[in-house]
Amino acid sequence: MKKLLLSLFFMSMAPAALAHTPLLSCFDEGDGTVTCEGGFSDGSSASGVFFYVEQDGKKTVEKKFDELNTVNFAKPSDDYKAVFDAGEGHKVIIEGSKIN
Repeated sequence: MKKLLLSLFFMSMAPAALAHTPLLSCFDEGDGTVTCEGGFSDGSSASGVFFYVEQDGKKTVEKKFDELNTVNFAKPSDDYKAVFDAGEGHKVIIEGSKIN
């Protein structure tokens, strides 16, 4: 019985131990803005997760993903990076030059 309970305990903890990978997709709206959609590989929402635009090592836009897992920002004229930052080990960076 003790082995059964221990097995059930470890099986119930396994999903919590599995990491979920952050996902980010960004696209140019064609109207001077960019929209990014975030989420996690396990289907978790990105709502409330931190997002920023970085230029020359400085955060020029800081937002949180909305309830639809999106953020929208004015497209910078210079080089930039779109950054999904859900904490250590959960960061995705997309170079602005790769956003079409």
